[in-house]
Amino acid sequence: MNEITVIHRDGDAFAVLVRGHVICVDQPFALGGMDDGPTPVELFVASLAACAALHGRRHLRDHGIPADGLEVRGRFVMNAGARPHVARVDLSVRPPHGLSPMIVAGLRNAIDRCTVHNSLLDLPRITVDVETVAGTPVI
Repeated sequence: MNEITVIHRDGDAFAVLVRGHVICVDQPFALGGMDDGPTPVELFVASLAACAALHGRRHLRDHGIPADGLEVRGRFVMNAGARPHVARVDLSVRPPHGLSPMIVAGLRNAIDRCTVHNSLLDLPRITVDVETVAGTPVI
């Protein structure tokens, strides 16, 4: 199983450790944070957009089309009800070149198969264990 570690830094700021990389997450000033990085929700949507870009780039590569300048923009809407969540994500893909309708259809299909997108369609099982200082799970 792959592992990511999140360590509290200060206030609402955390360091996310991924394979030796450090990503800072925080809340905006208006929400009490220091705005040292994206919010976890922004990082979630960024993950989807980045995965779409990766799959799009691979599709272009497989068809001999340079991907320099490929851009994917993610816009999202929150539902702030009793269980706040991302209610909608719109991805806009701007290829670096004019593409034939066949390549565009394949590009859309490739992006629709990205791993993060698939994980949202086939929801992963999430478990949470809370440990005591001694390392014993708390029930």
